Amino acid sequence: MKTTISVIKADVGSIAGHGLAHPALLKKCEEILGKAKEEELLIDYYVTNCGDDTELIMTHTQGEENEEIHEMAWTAFTEATAVAKELKLYGAGQDLLSDTFSGNIKGMGPGCAEMEFKERPSDPVVVFCCDKTEPGAFNLPLFKMFADPFTTAGLVIDPSLHNGFEFEVFDVMEHKKVKLSCPDEMYDLLALLGTINRYVIKRIRRRDDNEIAAAISTERLNLMAGSYVGKDDPVAIVRAQSGFPAAGEVVEPFAFPHLVGGWMRGSHNGPLMPVGQKNAYPVRFDGPPRVMALGFQIADGKLVGPADMFDDPAFDRSRAQASEIADYMRRHGPFEPHRLPADEMEYTTLPGVMEKLGNRFEDIE
Repeated sequence: MKTTISVIKADVGSIAGHGLAHPALLKKCEEILGKAKEEELLIDYYVTNCGDDTELIMTHTQGEENEEIHEMAWTAFTEATAVAKELKLYGAGQDLLSDTFSGNIKGMGPGCAEMEFKERPSDPVVVFCCDKTEPGAFNLPLFKMFADPFTTAGLVIDPSLHNGFEFEVFDVMEHKKVKLSCPDEMYDLLALLGTINRYVIKRIRRRDDNEIAAAISTERLNLMAGSYVGKDDPVAIVRAQSGFPAAGEVVEPFAFPHLVGGWMRGSHNGPLMPVGQKNAYPVRFDGPPRVMALGFQIADGKLVGPADMFDDPAFDRSRAQASEIADYMRRHGPFEPHRLPADEMEYTTLPGVMEKLGNRFEDIE
C-alpha cells in the first residue's frame, strides 16, 4: 500500500488586513477534515496557517489528484469562506476563483502539492509553507538542497545520494515542462531556475530509482485570475534521511534569507524569513515574506508531529539578517529593485494606474 500526502492551501480570509487567518476558519476546516477521517477518506490530517493562508495537510491512500480529496478540501475552504464573510474578515474567499467545484482543485485558485510513495521503515517529511511570495521562492533552496554539495554533504559522501536527482521544471507562462538531471545538467537547470517568476520546480526525484523526493505547488494565482488577487504563497513537501538529504540539510538553505517576489500587494522583492509558526504573521509592510517548516514522521499514514523546525535559535541570525535586508529594500520606496520589474507589475494593481495616463503619452519627435 502506498501513502499519499496532500498539502492544499488557500487564503479565505484574515484579521486586520492580510496577516493572520482567524482561528474560526481553522476550526471549520478541522470539522470538515475530521468528518472525512471518520468516513475513512483520510487517514490523518493537520490544519494550520502560515500568515493569512489556511493549510490542509492530509494523508490518505487515494493517490494524487483524487477528485474526492480535492472536493473535500474545496468544501472546507468554501465553508470557511462563509465563516469569514460572517466575521467580515479581509479578503474572504479571495483564493477561490469559482463558485463550483469542477473535479480538480488545480486551476481553481488554491495551491496544491502532493506525493505518493511506499513508506520506508522510518519516513521523515518536512512541509514548508510560505506567505507573501510566489512558487519560484523555492527554486534556490531546493536547488541547494538537492544539487549543491556545499549545502548537502550527502551528495558527496553518502552513496545513496551520490548519483544525484532529477528536477521537473514548469514554465508557468507557456504551460510547458522539462526534466533536467543533476549534476550532469546543472548549468542548464540554473539557466532556468534563476528566472523565478517563470520557471519553477514542480517535482524532484532520485535518479537511481525515480523515487519521489519533493513536490511543490506551482499555481500562479494572478495568471489564473488575469489580475492581482493576492500572491500565490506556495507550499512544498520534502522527504528527508535514508536516501534523501538529512533533515538538517533540508532546512539549511533557508538560513540564507534570499530575495523573493511578493511582499506588499505582491509587488515587491524582499527577504524570505524562516520563522517558527508563532511568528508566521507578516505585518511589516505586509511582510517581509515568511516560510515555516513543519516536520512529521509518517507512520502507516499517520502524521506524527509536527516539529516546528525553524523555531530554533540557530536561525536567529538569519531572521536578523532578513530584517536588515528588509530595511535596505524598503528605503528604495517605489523604485526597482524593491518594486518588481515591469513585466511582473502587469499582474498587480499598477495597470489600473497606468490606464489613467494612457492617452496622455505623446510620440517623441
